[in-house]
Amino acid sequence: MSQRDLAGLAAAHLRRPGLVMLAGAPGAGRSTLLRRIAATAGSPVFSGGGLAMLSAVPALALSRAVKARLPAHDVPLLAEAVRSRVRGGLLVLDDLQYTDAATLAALTHLSAHVRVVAALRTPHRLPAGTVEHLRAKATAWLDLPPLSPAEATDLARRTAPQLEAAQLEAVVARAGGNPLAVVTLTRAAGAGRGAAAGDIDQVAYAIATALADLPRPARTALAALGLLGRPAPAQLLGAGASALHEAGLVAEVDGGVVAVSAYFAETAAGLLDAEARVELHRALATVTPPAEAARHLAAAGDHAGAYRMALTAADRTAGAERGDLLLFACERPGVTVDPRVRLAAADALLGAGRPHAAARVLSTAAPLGVEADVLRGEALLQAGEPAAARDAVRPVPDAAASAVVAARDRILLLADLAADPPGALDTAGKIAARYPAPPPAVAAALAAVRAAHRVPGWETALQAAGAAGADPLTGRWSAWLLVGHLLADARLGEAAEQARTAGAVAGAGLAYSWQTRFLALADWADVLRGSRPADQEPSPADAAVRHSGDLAERALPADARSYALAATALVEADTGLLAAARARLAGPDTHPATAWVAREAAWLDGQPDRAAQPGTAGSGAGLLAGLRAITTRWAAFDAGGTPGGLPPQIPAGLPGAARSTLTAWATGSGFPAAAEAWSQVVLREQIRCLLAAGLRDSDPQQAVGALLEAEKLADQAGLVVLAGRARRGLRRHHVQRDSRSPRSGSRLTRREVDVLRLVAAGEPTRRIAGQLGISTETVDTHIRSGMRKLGARTRTEAAALALTQLEPARAPGPEGEGR
Repeated sequence: MSQRDLAGLAAAHLRRPGLVMLAGAPGAGRSTLLRRIAATAGSPVFSGGGLAMLSAVPALALSRAVKARLPAHDVPLLAEAVRSRVRGGLLVLDDLQYTDAATLAALTHLSAHVRVVAALRTPHRLPAGTVEHLRAKATAWLDLPPLSPAEATDLARRTAPQLEAAQLEAVVARAGGNPLAVVTLTRAAGAGRGAAAGDIDQVAYAIATALADLPRPARTALAALGLLGRPAPAQLLGAGASALHEAGLVAEVDGGVVAVSAYFAETAAGLLDAEARVELHRALATVTPPAEAARHLAAAGDHAGAYRMALTAADRTAGAERGDLLLFACERPGVTVDPRVRLAAADALLGAGRPHAAARVLSTAAPLGVEADVLRGEALLQAGEPAAARDAVRPVPDAAASAVVAARDRILLLADLAADPPGALDTAGKIAARYPAPPPAVAAALAAVRAAHRVPGWETALQAAGAAGADPLTGRWSAWLLVGHLLADARLGEAAEQARTAGAVAGAGLAYSWQTRFLALADWADVLRGSRPADQEPSPADAAVRHSGDLAERALPADARSYALAATALVEADTGLLAAARARLAGPDTHPATAWVAREAAWLDGQPDRAAQPGTAGSGAGLLAGLRAITTRWAAFDAGGTPGGLPPQIPAGLPGAARSTLTAWATGSGFPAAAEAWSQVVLREQIRCLLAAGLRDSDPQQAVGALLEAEKLADQAGLVVLAGRARRGLRRHHVQRDSRSPRSGSRLTRREVDVLRLVAAGEPTRRIAGQLGISTETVDTHIRSGMRKLGARTRTEAAALALTQLEPARAPGPEGEGR
């Protein structure tokens, strides 16, 4: 129940004499609710309350309310003195926990003749008998519930509108629905962007004051929840759990106990002195699983114990979790780490796709042996430092074990491939002659060289290197190369299929980092291919955007994050959500995919000068290089010439469709053939070639035919901006198109508008459901309904179309979306 609803309920109970009690945790909004109730009283309001520092002063709260000295020595006389002054008014008392016995006793007398509303903070130190007596005399006892996720998000957004959705979600989760905690944490989160930190000290003081009223076991139990950071069994919290339940500070969830507000629990932990905190960490280490126990021991300063416990935990797990635990063990200060532990940590981290961490583990002053040399070389190679990788393995002699020598040769070959691709072919020939039956790692390196030069059969060789049963690290790396080369060659369907297969294998092996890389690359391939009308729901583009959006909210490797951002932003830009795409790509160029999409979005937005700007990330290779060059040609065309006055250059190593398109731009003809080359490859580029044909063909009939085909394909795929360009081109030929024909004309409901507005803001379904307080199924129903009414084929197109129908006051953001 919201505060507005509670205020209405309290007002209903206060139509006649009686006592309405409001109870809630510090910061739950008791004082705000009292003000709401007083504002609707329709009669004089007498407002007072207790004070912590003057809690022993008799009848202070009542004296503050009626602004008179009162006979506190006689409770019936005290009640009559207050009644005679309040009469038909409303008596409002805040902070009842700080009032004296005479005030509390007088309330039960007053409630028979006067309307009284009082707020009581929980926890408190009032005697249990007094509370039971108040409950018995109260007309209504209303416990203030925490804000719903939607209410908390709305409050946080109003407090710091500059925060991103992920930051708001984190604040809301930590605050636990407590309004004061929401405001405080939101201000603190926004402090780095110009918002003041606000009253965080006062909030911490208010929480500390409230926690001081808890029994010591309850304070310790709440502090334990703050240190744990997760739900805990009630038996772990001991005798304090029941007191926390009574105070409303914890709740049951999945058979455990969790703090209603993580912020409160963290504050309770912060109130412990250093010695008490160490003891609590030690105690928690005895009752938690080894992985958690290791971190509690480290927090208690017992790094040797934390090292041993982390090794115990690592022996019980695998994959990325094992790598994390071994890395944790290796980083314990003052502990002599066994070299075998370092080797095991590096191996696990490499398998999980964390090469920088693996290289760091093996960077020690003391030599670790040739096995460590090749592991460190592999880590540096994967981290993009081929020269350092070559230096790391040079000390490995030919007399070393055959597996070590093979690993050395693999790294030397791949380092040569990075530094001197033509020379790597000669090195590959020499290494192949040395290994009549090359071991898997060497075979994978030889396949990589063949793939880089597109030697016939390179796909089969890389697939064999990444097949099931291969060394996990070699298999994942080979699969990554295979997918990357397929993408560069514009074989997007094969790339997506191979990426999803490799991602499933990585996920089964608990290699989360590798799995997210493959999934992000698969989504990127799907978005580039584009979507045509399909019976499936959601559409391919929507599915890719939803998945990429979920990925982008997590802690991802740089490559995975860049591909996820690029996929989401490209669909947003193509469907008219240009402001959202710009905001998503506001950072510096760090990856060819995001660098191209940023320039493509600028071109779609009618900013050819920005679309033609050089970037720091480079243009990439293969397909990406071709797309970047094509966007540059379009920007030059829109600007009325070639950027910088230079003749257009066609990069080497492009897929056939990209080369055909750039050749058409260079010669001024051949766009229809280029469009056909993009068919079944990249839909949006097929449309752009048709647009170019329509804009540059001197034959009006052929130009109109190309534009009509471009409009049709763009409409079917929901590419709003490209469809608009096609219609503008048609108007030059005096062909008027009714872009409203597929829409039903029915008005959107308010809820459909709210849902589509959040879709336009980039929110996934689960967060829209949380913000609006509805189920995910209901969200999907509203989206489908909006799509039907607007004639949209994707949810992003529906969001863009909905924004064009909203009046400026309802449009999200200062600029709105699209053009």
